[in-house]
Amino acid sequence: MTTTPRRTVLAAAVAAAVGSTASLPSGAAAAEGSAAGGRRRPAASTIHNKSWTTAAQWRSGTADGVTVVTGARPGVAVGTPAGTADYADPHTGTTRSWEYATWLSPRQRAATPANELIASWNAETPAGTWLRVEMRGTYTDGTDTPWYTLGIWASGDEDIRRTSVDDQSDGRSSVWTDTFAVDDPAAGPLLASYRLRLTLYRAPGGGATPTVWRLGAMTSAVPDRFEVPTTEPGPAAGVEVTVPPYSQNVHIGRYPEYDNGGEAWCSPTSSQMIIESWGRAPTEEDLAWVDPRFDDPQVCHAARYTYDYQYAGCGNWPFNAAYAATYSGLQAVVTRIATLADAERLVAAGIPLITSQSFYEAELDGAGYGTAGHLMTVTGFTEDGDVIANDPASSDNTAVRRVYARRQFENIWLRTKRYDAAGQVRSGTGGVCYLYFPTELTEQQKSALAAVGID
Repeated sequence: MTTTPRRTVLAAAVAAAVGSTASLPSGAAAAEGSAAGGRRRPAASTIHNKSWTTAAQWRSGTADGVTVVTGARPGVAVGTPAGTADYADPHTGTTRSWEYATWLSPRQRAATPANELIASWNAETPAGTWLRVEMRGTYTDGTDTPWYTLGIWASGDEDIRRTSVDDQSDGRSSVWTDTFAVDDPAAGPLLASYRLRLTLYRAPGGGATPTVWRLGAMTSAVPDRFEVPTTEPGPAAGVEVTVPPYSQNVHIGRYPEYDNGGEAWCSPTSSQMIIESWGRAPTEEDLAWVDPRFDDPQVCHAARYTYDYQYAGCGNWPFNAAYAATYSGLQAVVTRIATLADAERLVAAGIPLITSQSFYEAELDGAGYGTAGHLMTVTGFTEDGDVIANDPASSDNTAVRRVYARRQFENIWLRTKRYDAAGQVRSGTGGVCYLYFPTELTEQQKSALAAVGID
């Protein structure tokens, strides 16, 4: 079996733009203003996360029509709107007028000059509301990028259709679905700093408002490499987190309007597994739209509500994280992990993770397939340090739990360059993963997240 989510398309596009030395755009999660001192990864890592989550952090931004919401989960919402604007939805063909308000982050410097950025957000968008996330970067030569749209999003699909935006480039950088990437990192210039802009929309005269609790970005400049250093088994040896097993393949042919199930649903299937591991799930009312003949209707639900109407697929990384965070008491980011030891710290603290990797069949014993891009969940490690994964690319739910050799898994996940089965140079994700975790954390979980740069 070959799973081919959107990263296949992105890899081909980047390779065409910058030649065989390109690395696949990837990345993601929470970033923050340098004045506020965002938590940084160790000096040897180029991965840097910053997030705005506290009332003080939200107040550090520039607001126009936005009010800061305090309480147990601080955020921003529409106060007195800044004005009205029309939005022509390319996927419904309709144009509507909306009230809007904006929030602009402080300038955030990358830990080191970066070639990639992905934003993440956690929000509630009641009926009649939605949001847009944008970034503007400053290059190392002091010039600026345009304002790039990184996502137009709503948790539902009745008012607008959640979407990425194609054809964004200034000749030096581009946005590939959800990922800002410098076109030619070797030639530069690279990304020195950035600001995020959040625009909240609501129906005119309506009382509802989007509320955003977390907004951030990850920057990185992971070096090109075909092989990564080997690590020894660590703190999670013999630890396995309980995560329900769901197969994407039992859904083949279901809901063509959401990319037809099966191999296209690795991301939402993985997301649903981790969401349920934290005790959250859609209600019967949520699932009423699913054909009652279908088993695991919650996977169908996840596919619908992560679907990117521009990409025409369910593999948009921030959209999956945003979907997870619609469940009560959950938050989510997309980031990169530098080593398998970091993944072990998370698992040892009870935090499973969703990893993105690509490989040909002979590179991962026991998989039984090759893939240009695939998501699976890391749920534990054997006593010998091998990886226990819930791999949705399985014939049925009983076959989802797998054990993969540590060295093989480590390399296919963390490398940025690879050879395919035909010997052609392709891209790897360099350790991209989704992290979903509760708002109420143990001290061990806080420490494990801090170790990978997540506040």
